[in-house]
Amino acid sequence: MAENRASAYAEGVPCWVDAQLPDVEAGKRFYGELFGWTFGVGEAYGDSVPARLGGEPVAALTPKTDGRMPTVWTVYFSTPDAGALGERIRAAGGQVVGGPWRVGPAGTTALAADPEGAVFGLWQPGRRPGFGRRHQPGTFDWVQLYTRDTEAADTFYGGLFHEALFGADVRPDFGRVAVGEVFPAEMPPHFLVHFRVADLEAALGAVARLGGRTQVSPFETSYGTVAVVVDNQGASFAVLER
Repeated sequence: MAENRASAYAEGVPCWVDAQLPDVEAGKRFYGELFGWTFGVGEAYGDSVPARLGGEPVAALTPKTDGRMPTVWTVYFSTPDAGALGERIRAAGGQVVGGPWRVGPAGTTALAADPEGAVFGLWQPGRRPGFGRRHQPGTFDWVQLYTRDTEAADTFYGGLFHEALFGADVRPDFGRVAVGEVFPAEMPPHFLVHFRVADLEAALGAVARLGGRTQVSPFETSYGTVAVVVDNQGASFAVLER
């Protein structure tokens, strides 16, 4: 995917992910070995360091500027106008918790939360539309919303991103399920980013060897076999074998 194809992702399609980490260099070592990502010397957008696979952008690692911030992976949904989408989010009962911010020539970003508090990002593309590679081993493949009220989530996201979720011939990369089906009921609502792997058991072994751990053992879903893991700094994500 050429990076100047700003129309590559329709509004509401997951188009980017990043991890906020205390130690970006440790993150490079962990994810570089786990997924085969490379990180260009001196290559950054703001504080974020892009990760590449096969020369294409697949994610970013961002240093935490405040120790009180969570160590977490965040998914970003594409939009042609982050400001206008922010107003629609507020009108639907959510909130904009940060931004919009300009990220040089790459685009504009913002952070939002749905009515239950699950945080997600918005990405208005400039020179960079988002993923250059996805749906392959070592890249983004799915994001799951764990929520306490699935009907309310359907109303909120269905209203914001109707075409991306329900349009003709679309194949969404975004699902939702009640939080208690996988995590304890007291777990806050949240998004869980999934990366595809060719061999789930081998991936879990690599996570452990690199200092991470398995949080939820493999389980079957409608979109593949999933395990939830935590990296060596505390950020949770899922590995998915289809």
